[in-house]
Amino acid sequence: MPDIHALSPLTSRIRVLLALLGACAALGAGAAPAAMASHSQAMFFEAPHDLLGSTGTRHKAFVQMQALGVKALRLELHWHDVALGANSAHRPHFDATNPASYRWGAYDAVLLEAQRLKWQVLLTVTSPAPKWATAARRDLVTRPDDRMFQEFMTAVGRHYAGLVSVWAIWNEPNIAGWLMPQWNSNGTPASPRIYRGLWQAGYAGLKAAGITSPKVLFGETAPFGVDRVSNARREARSEVAPLAFLREGLCLNSHYRKASTCSKLPVYGYAHHPYTYPAVQGVFYHPPERDQVTIGTLSRLSNALNLAASAGAIPAHIPMYLNEYGVQSLPNRLGVPLSQQAEYDAVSERVAWENPRVLAFSQYLLTDEGPHNGLTGYRTGLETQGGGRKPLYYGFPVPLVVSRQGSGFSLWGLVRPATGATKARVLVRSGSGGFRTLKIVSTTSSGYWSFHSSTPATSWRVSWRSPTGAVYTGPPIGAS
Repeated sequence: MPDIHALSPLTSRIRVLLALLGACAALGAGAAPAAMASHSQAMFFEAPHDLLGSTGTRHKAFVQMQALGVKALRLELHWHDVALGANSAHRPHFDATNPASYRWGAYDAVLLEAQRLKWQVLLTVTSPAPKWATAARRDLVTRPDDRMFQEFMTAVGRHYAGLVSVWAIWNEPNIAGWLMPQWNSNGTPASPRIYRGLWQAGYAGLKAAGITSPKVLFGETAPFGVDRVSNARREARSEVAPLAFLREGLCLNSHYRKASTCSKLPVYGYAHHPYTYPAVQGVFYHPPERDQVTIGTLSRLSNALNLAASAGAIPAHIPMYLNEYGVQSLPNRLGVPLSQQAEYDAVSERVAWENPRVLAFSQYLLTDEGPHNGLTGYRTGLETQGGGRKPLYYGFPVPLVVSRQGSGFSLWGLVRPATGATKARVLVRSGSGGFRTLKIVSTTSSGYWSFHSSTPATSWRVSWRSPTGAVYTGPPIGAS
């Protein structure tokens, strides 16, 4: 493994609004996990610009991710990218269930390399859709055709069945940039029922591909939004709040009572993107709108899932996948200083780790996005757009959280690149002096460690040397 300090430095995410958001248990579809994970979670990494670009950028990204300790990958497969005649309003004549009818391109290269590395893959199949598969024929997200999507998912399942660990249907369907319309003319949500049809079609397509019990996540929701709008046309681009989306998509009323006309969905887990915007509000920010769900309000989602299960809409005890997340940094106006990004990211990971319902967390972006569609682009990456390393680049392999506890401090961390139990050095600094060793910690087999310290200090950091000699040293962090 190369020294983390020695690493050398195409599809853009669709974002419509600046303030919008970003280890599986063995269970069959419709069944609850045998034992809910506790103090463990898979960390999925998402780097679309790097991985779907040139062969050179893809190779570099995989080398970097390996050195950073990545062992699982999330990838979005855009229907429009691989379909024939995608920009035509008229569908070409072809067998839509046959994988040979599609141009898989860089997606194949990414998934095959992930398989070689023995990484888990979470594949989200999403818009934009081919124009011929949409109702409006003027954009790529309005009412995609369920039957056509089912046929596409059959082809996807046949092509990638052996390469994908977990499937997800549609990215952030509660946002207009990914699915339209969001609202009915009377101001009530429209997108959840459209999404339900797409989810059922996608699930059926995977079964038709020969996957007996496909592990398919429901939701993929963004964290903010509202329950209804006063003028659907004027507010057509407003998001639907995630819990309002969940209820309507599962045919539940505001009291979580299910309509008798809707069947129970064989949902494997619920996917959510628990961003907090602006990031300066902090990890533990509680939005006043009760149907919004940020990293600091995960109990809102787990409670909603419990109520939905009690109503017979989904299986009981399904896990939560926080499969897109990051902390915005400056100069994005929603961001925080670079040093604070590293701290907030580690605290967020600990919040997820402490929640036994969470089976997966994530890091969205290796390299910051550049401006696109009139927006500044997401700055949640480990590197700047120009390839400069942020403190998060060094903190990601060895995240550290220090919390005030009584007259002392509680320390928690992870050695992500480790492949088994190991030892790491925790360093401490008081005042303006240099760092000194506070403790040599022993990790669990998963790389986690924690202890309590009564030593007063102004900052802490972690250093770890891998068996091959690579040295990882995290940035200085303060106590939260």
